[in-house]
Order: sequence, then structure tokens, then C-alpha cells
Amino acid sequence: MKAGLDTLHGVSDATRCIAETLLTQKVPQRQTAKSNVRTIMKRTFSGSYGQMFTIDISDEDLRKEYRKIGNATFAELMSYFMSESLYLETAELSEKAQKIILKLGDTAESLVKQLRVSAMEDVHEVSTKFGYPVTIRYRKSALEQITIAKFDSTTVQALQARESDEQTEILASITRLNINTGNGRLLLKGADETVAFGFGIEYKAVTLAAKKIFSENLNFNNGLSSSNWRFLRIIVRPIKLRDDKIVKYIVKGYHND
Repeated sequence: MKAGLDTLHGVSDATRCIAETLLTQKVPQRQTAKSNVRTIMKRTFSGSYGQMFTIDISDEDLRKEYRKIGNATFAELMSYFMSESLYLETAELSEKAQKIILKLGDTAESLVKQLRVSAMEDVHEVSTKFGYPVTIRYRKSALEQITIAKFDSTTVQALQARESDEQTEILASITRLNINTGNGRLLLKGADETVAFGFGIEYKAVTLAAKKIFSENLNFNNGLSSSNWRFLRIIVRPIKLRDDKIVKYIVKGYHND
């Protein structure tokens, strides 16, 4: 029972944290009695253990902001931030969602970090202690549901990821880049799966030359066969799981190949 309640609390807290950040442009550190954004539990549903809940916004100005975002885009952004907090690759965002993240700037990265140190650990309580997966869905209609995120005993390992003390050089192509936060995905030469990367500092502190190198690599490779891609030699510090799997690279330097 306690593990189930802890998981529900984690899902609720993550939802509230994402919503409040999107509406106020500030990452909330904790929920208080004065919070204008809350989640309200509704009812359970049959078939498996599940709980329905909604977002309750008490401030009229914030309600207006939420209506501008809309339920579908909010669900898309919720999926994005939950996946980012676990170093998972995300689906291509809609233009509307991209503009909202662009507006957040460095606050987007602060939100991801906050989710890692707070809600995500609670979200995984059922998976960690009993091995059951946890799925969050957006009920678009009575007949259509959209999966926002899935958590299990594998995804929880990302919360124990640690940055290595040693630097190394990799040969990689940029496959995705958020031009406002500097976070993205890269593909090592000869590899099949992309890995997250970031600069480890506020993106505004990254030199213009570095920003151009990474964005130009992405633009050049876009639409080309991988056999014709250009690669960058990047000096990085890996972030690893306990089993040494690398889930993210922190960029420390680079060279054109």
C-alpha cells in the first residue's frame, strides 16, 4: 500500500511541478498550502490498479496560460520532461511545444534536474519494490488514450547515474539539438543508439563558435545517408549508470574531424 501511495505521490508531484513551471516560468521547489497548481485524485479504474487525476489551477491568470498551452500540448511536454529526466530519447516535438521550451530557456534544464532529485524517485517505488511497471496516460477522450511515460525497474537506474571524473574523446554526429538549452542527442560513429549530451553549464555561457559547430553539424547531416555524415571529435565527461552504461555526455571541448 505504501509503495503505491508513494508512486501516486511522485506522479502527482511531477505533474504539478511541470505544470507550475510551464505556467509561471519558475521551477517550484516544494508544494505548499498556497500553491496555485494542484492535482486532484478522481477515481480508480478496473482491470489493473490505477488512479485518475486532474490538474486544478486556482489562479485565473494561470488558467488562461494553461488554456493557451492546451491539454494535448501539455501532455506532450509532460512526456518530454519526464523522459529527459531519465536520459531517454524523446519523440519529435510539435512546433508549439518547441516554442514553449524555447521560451523557458535554462529553466527547462532546471526543471529536469528538479524532477530527478524529487518526484522521479517516488514514481519508481512500485517498480523498485515489486517489479511492476507504471504507466501514465492522457485520456484524450473516452475511447482514445495517449501514453505519456512508462517507468520500470530499468528506468529507475538513471537516478543513480553519476558523472565520471575522467575525460575522454569521442567521434560523433549531432542528431538533435535544443538551440536554447544546448541539450541534445548524438550518435557515436558505428553505434546504433543515440546518447544524450549537454554542456554542463548555462547555454548562454557557451561560446558562439561552439554553438555554431554543433548546430552546423546537425544541419549538414540532416537528410543525408549516414555514410556521408560529418563527425565531430568531442572531448567529453561521461555520465554513467552503476553498470557503466553511458546515458549522457557532458561536453568539455571539440574539434572538427
